[in-house]
Parts: sequence; structure tokens; C-alpha cells
Amino acid sequence: MPALSAEDRARIHAAKAAIEQRTAAELAVVVVPVSDHYPFVGLVWAAAAALVVAAIVALVAPDLELLEALAIQAVALVLFALLFDWMPIRLFLTPRHLKHARARQLAHREFAAHIISGAVHRNRVLLFVSLGERYVEIIADRGTHALVPEGTWDRIVAEFLAKVKAGAAADGILAAIAACGPVLEEHHPPAR
Repeated sequence: MPALSAEDRARIHAAKAAIEQRTAAELAVVVVPVSDHYPFVGLVWAAAAALVVAAIVALVAPDLELLEALAIQAVALVLFALLFDWMPIRLFLTPRHLKHARARQLAHREFAAHIISGAVHRNRVLLFVSLGERYVEIIADRGTHALVPEGTWDRIVAEFLAKVKAGAAADGILAAIAACGPVLEEHHPPAR
């Protein structure tokens, strides 16, 4: 997913603020470029690729001296490590389950941070989007989660993902915020 522009971020902030004016709940929207840098993924793949290069060299040139073969493998390791250090390639090489696990961990840490830093006894919902991992999660506090019908958050996430697949990440986030609005208004009307 492409990064959000300053205009997109301003529209998202305005939409979130509008929802919070109409409800007694706090809606936090967190959009991160990546949830982790996966520092060892590129190195592991580079080492594996260097071993493949060494095997190919051994098959193609069996008479090669050991030091020359080690030098070729070392150069291959360095080149692959530099190539796989580029974040788009590193994200591609990272297993999906690891990316989603890291994004989920960050989402829950962000939710906990918003609870700790927020006002007392405030109902909270977090819309978390990790662009690099293509991960979206809506987390609600226990009280809000118990009030909302089963599958509501999943439906909002599915609609968000449909917009993202159409190439409109910012519009997807805005649609998800708009979809959260009526749910929060129904279950947490504004204090009068």
C-alpha cells in the first residue's frame, strides 16, 4: 500500500474528530508504514542464497580452490544481504504469518498505550492499519466489544480491504472510520 499523503492524514484526522463529536467513545486511528523492520529476514535469505551460489559454483567449477570458492560465497552473501535489506524485498520475503503476528502485536501495544494515556472510563476503539504488512484490525475495549453485534468489526475490515484492493488506501480508512461512527453512536451516545 502506498504511504498516505499529508492531505490524506488531514482528512482521516477530520473524519475521526467528527465521529468523536457524535459519540462518547474515543476512536483512535493508527496508520503505520510497517509494524517491524524484520532485520534478520534479509540476512537469513541472503545466507541461503549464498549457499545456493556456492553449490552452483561447486558444480560448475569443481576444480576451484577452496579460498576462491569461499571468496565467491562471501561476495554473494554481501550482495544478497544488501539487496534483501531493501524493505519492499524484505517484506516480500517475510512469511505472511510472521508479518501478521508482528502487526497484531503492535496493534495491541498501540491499543494499550491509548488506554493508558486516555481519559478515565472512556470507551475506546482502535482502527489499526499497517501499510507494509497489509494488515488491518479493529480493537475495542471489553464493554464496547460486548455491545457490538458479532461480525461487525470483521465486516468493516472486509469493506476496508475491498477499497484497498481497488487502490484507495486513504478512502478505505475513511470508509472504515465512517462505518465505525454509527456503531459507536448507537452504543455510546454522547454525554449530555
